[in-house]
Amino acid sequence: MTNIRRLLAYNIREGRRRLSLSQAKLAEKSDISTQYLAMIEIERKFPSPEVLEKLAFALGMDTPELFSMPPSLELSAKRLQNEILIDIEKSLGETLALAAKKAVTGIVDRHLEKTQ
Repeated sequence: MTNIRRLLAYNIREGRRRLSLSQAKLAEKSDISTQYLAMIEIERKFPSPEVLEKLAFALGMDTPELFSMPPSLELSAKRLQNEILIDIEKSLGETLALAAKKAVTGIVDRHLEKTQ
């Protein structure tokens, strides 16, 4: 069974990481103190519904997403792969990107097989 405070803390930290936000910046955007946010992230405090809504909004999430289970390693790897492929296509153009896409897909698939 998953600890709800741990899950909330994880999703807030991951949201901050994804947006490259410091605790201070997220606290400011959420209209809470940095100390209070830190206490939430170390599972010592649990925010009110109003604060949950502010945090979710600041992180560009729906409030229920703050309590969603983290994606599996495979799903995370596939998302990363897709982001890399999009960047490759933008950087190299379509012709070169096709060969690079095949290579990246093969590499990710091989690494995923090793983890299973």
